[in-house]
Amino acid sequence: MPLSSLNMKDTEIQLPNFTLLDPQIEFAMAEDIGDGDHSALSCLPTEARGEAQLIFKEAGIIAGLALAKYIFEKIDPSANVALLKSDGDSVKPGDIGLTVEGNAIKLLQSERLVLNYMQRLSGVATKTNAMVRRIAHTDCQLLDTRKTTPGFRTLEKWAVKLGGGQNHRMGLYDMIMLKDNHIDFAGGIKPAVQKVRAYLASAKKNLAIEVEARNLDEVQEALESGADRIMLDNFDIPTTKIAVALIGNRAEIESSGGITETTMVDYAESGVHYISVGALTHHIKGLDMSLKAI
Repeated sequence: MPLSSLNMKDTEIQLPNFTLLDPQIEFAMAEDIGDGDHSALSCLPTEARGEAQLIFKEAGIIAGLALAKYIFEKIDPSANVALLKSDGDSVKPGDIGLTVEGNAIKLLQSERLVLNYMQRLSGVATKTNAMVRRIAHTDCQLLDTRKTTPGFRTLEKWAVKLGGGQNHRMGLYDMIMLKDNHIDFAGGIKPAVQKVRAYLASAKKNLAIEVEARNLDEVQEALESGADRIMLDNFDIPTTKIAVALIGNRAEIESSGGITETTMVDYAESGVHYISVGALTHHIKGLDMSLKAI
């Protein structure tokens, strides 16, 4: 399998299929409402209408406005939503992302769910963007991982792309990735890759093969096995540079393991093609925002 066009970053951002989230949305609403939204039902007429706006309270990158519109309209088909910003836009405190007009009780029931989604997804996009900008002077691309919130993977990986990052494999099905346990269970890198190639031929699948290397000997073994990409797992900078020189253009090179905003520039400048960071999706501070009545 040929190497990717490493100097051409993937800029296409596809909107997730939100209908697949319907069971999750319905479960979240049932979890919240229980036997009734007694706060709203006790003080508002069932046919009352209201209008609200989504206000950002800190600077960042938006992710989730399209989802917010979907949720408002799913919970209240009579809702009228106007998006004033687009997903991926930069915002500052006081900016308004959308306005929504609809049944007042339904708006109140939608509020927390919309904010919970948007605050987390915007936090992912904001963190990703901050890290991408640190290595923008290189050709290295920032990747996410499978360390996502269960049930949120599609959304969190969407948010990574909105922040300027790129997606690693979506799951176990769209790329072969031989990690340390695969390699140890299979008896080494070469036998593992041989078994993978036989499996792919039998299953008539054309998937890239990535091999995790824990040291330079395993880098050499991964090269000899014909891996498409080699992950340098927890390599320090000097060893990373040796590995990059050893691999050359014979495989894609990914650095991973404990890489932070402080260290990522040195890794990117060492010549690796990718840096993968699990913290993009599992160590996130939500972006502060609120929904306020107009």
